[in-house]
Amino acid sequence: MIRHEGIAGEVEDQLSKLSDSLGAAFAASGDLGSISINEDLDRFKEILQGRAREELREYIQQGELPIQKGDKQYSVSIPHIELPRLRHGDNDGGEGGEGNGNGKGQGQGDASGSGKAGDAPGNHALEVDISLDDLAAFLGEELELPRIEPKGKREQESEGHRYTGVTHTGPNSLRLFKRSFKEALIRESMSGEYDPEDPIVTPIRDDLRYRSIKPKPMPVDNAVIFHVMDISGSMGEEQKTMARAISFWTDSWIEAHYKNSVHVFIVHDSAAQEVDKDTFFHMKESGGTRISSSYELVKELIEQRYSPELWNIYLFQYSDGDNWDKSDTAKCITMLKTEILPHVNLFAYGQVKSNSASGDFHRDLDEELGSEQKVVLQKVANKAGVSGAIQRFLSTGR
Repeated sequence: MIRHEGIAGEVEDQLSKLSDSLGAAFAASGDLGSISINEDLDRFKEILQGRAREELREYIQQGELPIQKGDKQYSVSIPHIELPRLRHGDNDGGEGGEGNGNGKGQGQGDASGSGKAGDAPGNHALEVDISLDDLAAFLGEELELPRIEPKGKREQESEGHRYTGVTHTGPNSLRLFKRSFKEALIRESMSGEYDPEDPIVTPIRDDLRYRSIKPKPMPVDNAVIFHVMDISGSMGEEQKTMARAISFWTDSWIEAHYKNSVHVFIVHDSAAQEVDKDTFFHMKESGGTRISSSYELVKELIEQRYSPELWNIYLFQYSDGDNWDKSDTAKCITMLKTEILPHVNLFAYGQVKSNSASGDFHRDLDEELGSEQKVVLQKVANKAGVSGAIQRFLSTGR
């Protein structure tokens, strides 16, 4: 659910000022009547939330993306909502606070378009700020997604520390009083100094004990999300746009379930390479296709950087289904079965439609791997199919 805190500060400020001004005006006149500006403020927030959800729903259905404003912060533009404004006059023109003027908006001109330029602001779209967690929550509600269950927590050294030891030195704030008196009692009993008739125990320096801070390995959930895209000559801008939308929403959902997550972007034609996010979506398409080159790179990166013992691994692949030849497809299936699927939480293949590609790879994967629980295959004919692909990919709860 989109939280109230996410509503743009401009709206909060203006409505709060309006509330204060009206409250002061009515208090001064001694006539509070039945006005409740707080109810109006809450209602306006509800309207904003509803409009924001409508916009997000459109984004998913049309394959569009919210605007990124910072680390895990996004905004959604909401058009055509008028902000209530309170304008103060000087009251010089009439008694009892009556307003001046002839009832026409200043600077607005007449129906013919004549008149002076006005100084009043125009109607602008509002921006509602939304966190990554809010996006994920909305996506889960909209597509009825099950929560992801990580495949076990892996121990990794964290920044947290715990008082797990005892030492003979330390600050008074960490002194263990009971432990110190116990040590003193043991010492006095063993030396014969302790008198049961006069049970006074006086710790000395050697009796004092303090808590000690030691780093402790803490369970941390890590996820690495691989996005692999075919950039051969048959993959055009429309196909990459669909891949971009699917990757954004799947990332949002997975990130919300892990403390730490990283993203790896791989592009390939006949050869594969790791690139940054911007290059991934804007690299020009050219050349032939050898899909196995991308699997070889994924396998290499898992071995070198992302051990399955420490990472939950997700692999999303986008292609138009056109591969070099049947022998390379056979190699891909063998690699998936023996070297990739045993180590990943999920392998999701989205085949985007291309007018110039045969699209056989989806069929071949379905024949060989369609019954595997970790494998999800989906065809995406156009932008309208993006939401279905997202729902299909994330419906396993892996």
